[in-house]
Amino acid sequence: MEQARSEAPEFKIIHIKGDIANWLPQLASDFGFKKIGFEANHIPFATYHHLCKAISDTHHQLQLVPTNGLVESLRAIKETDELESIVEAVKLADTTLDYAKSIVCLGATEKEIAWEIEKFLREKGSEPVPFDIIVASGPNSALPHARPSDRAILQGEPVVVDIGARVNGYCSDLSRTLCLGKKDKTFAKIYDIVLGAQLTALATIGAGMSGDQADLLARTVIEQASYGEAFGHGLGHGVGLEAHESPRLGHNSSDLLIDGMVFTIEPGIYIAGWGGIRIEDTVVMENSKVKTLAKAEKLNI
Repeated sequence: MEQARSEAPEFKIIHIKGDIANWLPQLASDFGFKKIGFEANHIPFATYHHLCKAISDTHHQLQLVPTNGLVESLRAIKETDELESIVEAVKLADTTLDYAKSIVCLGATEKEIAWEIEKFLREKGSEPVPFDIIVASGPNSALPHARPSDRAILQGEPVVVDIGARVNGYCSDLSRTLCLGKKDKTFAKIYDIVLGAQLTALATIGAGMSGDQADLLARTVIEQASYGEAFGHGLGHGVGLEAHESPRLGHNSSDLLIDGMVFTIEPGIYIAGWGGIRIEDTVVMENSKVKTLAKAEKLNI
């Protein structure tokens, strides 16, 4: 209560205790509410059943109305101050990637590098990182959500580094694929395809497209190169208070991309036994076009 009064002085503070079924019907009645919407994708059936029974037992005239994506759709479009925080989080991720390049060395383990990256982020002002830092080398990089292991970095193999920072509660998401020493022909070929897919998406995604249409722009480049089966995840996802939120850019996504939305563009190709390559930037839809917020360099193959 003390924290609420301090952080939200302009609001009336109501102190509630105990199970939601014990106070929600009466609170709704006190406000004169006849209908209350609830997030159908997030409320367990047991909670819904418990509330319905409490409403019935207390004879309150209250109807529970399921909603889908109501809050998520409001959050998908960022206001000016939200975007400013995301931009700062992106800048911090960019700076951290430069640092990461300086510490990724032969013989260092994925865990060691991931810890140094997270430590650097926190020391430079990031709030708790929005997701576990990914450092995945060699065959491990074929796992899009790999966890850092005790595997040491070797020469000539892909090293996927996925970094997220958090500023004022808002996140960024950045991935680059590095390689120490001489790159083999496979690395150069796959990197060129993934980079081409990303640049195509960045140049051609426009306001009014669906998440499915945006995904297809990059996916077509990869499919034409005969690696369609190796791109197993969607092109991107919204970024905001969470690292993954609306909109979703992927197969069968009807989410419409409009000005003010912030999301990632992150095509990848993953080959079991060899490794994977992913290039990811956080972008904003502005003036009906994609504006890349990340400034981190990409390899010149």
